[in-house]
Amino acid sequence: MSSADSGGTEPQAEEQQPAEGAEATEATETAEPEAPAIDEVRQPLLDALKAELGDGLIGSEIAGGDIWVRVDRSAWVQAAQVARTKLGMVQFCFLSGMDWLPNNDLSAEKAWDPDAEGSATINSAPATYETGVAGGDTRFQVFARLFNPATSVGITLKVDLDEQDPRVDSWVPVFRGADWHERETWEMYGFNFDGHPDLRHIYLPAAFEGFPLRKDFPLLAREVKPWPGLVDKEPIPGEDEEEPAAEGGDGG
Repeated sequence: MSSADSGGTEPQAEEQQPAEGAEATEATETAEPEAPAIDEVRQPLLDALKAELGDGLIGSEIAGGDIWVRVDRSAWVQAAQVARTKLGMVQFCFLSGMDWLPNNDLSAEKAWDPDAEGSATINSAPATYETGVAGGDTRFQVFARLFNPATSVGITLKVDLDEQDPRVDSWVPVFRGADWHERETWEMYGFNFDGHPDLRHIYLPAAFEGFPLRKDFPLLAREVKPWPGLVDKEPIPGEDEEEPAAEGGDGG
């Protein structure tokens, strides 16, 4: 066999060898993604809540080692009852409100003038809102946290409110500790809690107008001044009196 013939057979042998890189790529493409691990502690609790609430449970998620559930307004009190009696969530942690309106422009420029004609809020309401874990369809939400001290497992419940008439049933008949939490939320956000025994102010005077924690609440406590933002102050008595400059020398 000539050297030319032997040289011609070597490339053919190389072509028949499998390409290891190609096989590895193909195996990667055909491999199915692993299913997320099931939380064996929290998933049964979420399933039990779904079974009790039915269509009243709108959205849910187990994220960050916690259970997040969004319910319909009609199921808000029932969700608290089920969580307490069926899931062992006997500890009420807190209740508050949320305004998902995007943050106003904080550029230190005066954006709202009460003396100007046709003054309006800084931001117009968007068509949709980014509403966090378990979702949401409205600008306003109420959310509350419950906890089972025996198992150290908690649940966060949230509910969408109507933007024009933000209200939901009170949790006070289920958790007495929700009393002043609902009062504070009513005072700061303007959310009504139907059935609350005594909605009245905690921090603000009774004649106060507006809701300070809503993002369209105008902050008019002081007029923004150019940097460095010095504020006017009253002179100290005698500070504005200057001693007359001495004229001439010591004498002579």
